[in-house]
Amino acid sequence: MTTHAHTPALVISRLLPGYDTVARLGGAVPMYWRLLAQAGIGPRDRVLEIGCGTGNVLLRATEAVPTATVRGVDPDPEAVAMARRKAAEAGVELELQVGVAEDLPLDDGSVDRVLSSLMLHHIAADARVAALREAHRVLAPGGSLHLVDLDHDPRTGGRMRTVNRVLSLLARLDPAHRRSRHGARRDHGGHGPGGHGHGHGHGGHGHGAQQPVPELLAAAGFTDATVVGYGTTRMGPVTYYRAER
Repeated sequence: MTTHAHTPALVISRLLPGYDTVARLGGAVPMYWRLLAQAGIGPRDRVLEIGCGTGNVLLRATEAVPTATVRGVDPDPEAVAMARRKAAEAGVELELQVGVAEDLPLDDGSVDRVLSSLMLHHIAADARVAALREAHRVLAPGGSLHLVDLDHDPRTGGRMRTVNRVLSLLARLDPAHRRSRHGARRDHGGHGPGGHGHGHGHGGHGHGAQQPVPELLAAAGFTDATVVGYGTTRMGPVTYYRAER
């Protein structure tokens, strides 16, 4: 599997324990439940979340449908470890792996539902179709993808821009971050609490107009790609999408 750099969910790894609090205060919890309701997970379905972060969506999926097979992939080993601890404390079984959306460590047609929560805007614009193609590949025929994402790059305005400036400042003050900048340059922008613990750190996101998500889904091979609805969080407005395999 190809190795990709990633940026921790709250820029600095040691801030990760506070991620769930930041997500809750940002209004993400109702969004998680709405995404799960949209997915309509059946009792025998195989579910994958790409960019699962600390397991917030997956743990709620097991609560809603205890008999479903639930697994997640995220590039951040520390987030995956935290998700595993949370699952153990809750007494539920999650299949969790370290990996990236662009190169999923799953077989073709091995899942019935793919979930994505506040993940897509973290991926470089020129890599989004590749990531969605991977989601298409691992879905079984008749399966579906359910995606929610912020309507705008969280770095471009309002409270999220202020939060990300603070987090970027913390990153620059972190000794490990300063050491890393003596080697390869790393992109830490835009990976604050607007994300879901799965930043890929590719760089090149850009702040201009982005290709509409339904067009990206169609380019990745999905059919019936559509907007399901809209919502609001303290991080900004979000849109829910659905597409069929």
